[in-house]
Amino acid sequence: MKNILILLLLISITLSGQTHRFIYEYHYKMDSTNTDSRKTSMVLDVNPEDVKFYNYDFVLTDSTNKTKGQNHVIWDDTPAVTRKRNSDINVNYIVLQNMFSVETQDKINWNLQNETKTSGIYSLQKATARFGGRNWTAWFTKDIALNEGPYKFRGLPGMIFEIYDDKNNFKFSLVKSYKLNKTYETLGILENFGGQKPVRIPESKLKKIMLDHYNDPLHEFKEHIKNNTDPTARFMVMGIEVKSPDQLKELSEKVQENIRKTNNPIEIDKAIKYPEK
Repeated sequence: MKNILILLLLISITLSGQTHRFIYEYHYKMDSTNTDSRKTSMVLDVNPEDVKFYNYDFVLTDSTNKTKGQNHVIWDDTPAVTRKRNSDINVNYIVLQNMFSVETQDKINWNLQNETKTSGIYSLQKATARFGGRNWTAWFTKDIALNEGPYKFRGLPGMIFEIYDDKNNFKFSLVKSYKLNKTYETLGILENFGGQKPVRIPESKLKKIMLDHYNDPLHEFKEHIKNNTDPTARFMVMGIEVKSPDQLKELSEKVQENIRKTNNPIEIDKAIKYPEK
């Protein structure tokens, strides 16, 4: 009997240290006026103590770094968030000139619908919600006893398999899941950037930083040119080589135009209102 209890305890400890990984296919539009959408794979790691959502490319880079003894870092504009299990408080990671983290309270009030459908062996139920200034439709299953989903979408009585907004700007679709034998460590790829720990700031300050960047998008670039002492150095902006300071005004306007054009965040009610030039 004692041996059985020890075995059960060991099994419990082993399972408690696992990461249950879900891979979602993420379709999104940077420009809401364009019919074309981008596609990438995103990771949802459900750990014993926390949940992490980030780009699958981070995992690939981490694997290459470990295999080849490298220290490459990548980042993009896809969402990167973490939260404690069973919590609606998310930590959002953003890289601009520096890395920042912003804590947000993201309670979602779901409306369960009677409509159902199947996905493989799973029975899915429909749910709807208004979140981030958009209307969302989710399909979840009670067959997986986790109240989680991609990005900040959680709180349903089961795992979210699919969720999309009514304007077809964003869609997350579960494509596979598997378990890792131990909790997957992300400190080198998610919670810091190139060894730089994030500066925690309120959401209001992040908006100011983004607006300041828009008003002078080439500020750091200009400083780099100003302090350069290498006569052979070449400087590029948006694929264009800068050969004269006179080019910087026109290039700044191009960067600003691109910022306005791609101002389509998942939570549209938090979009920065950039001034037209």
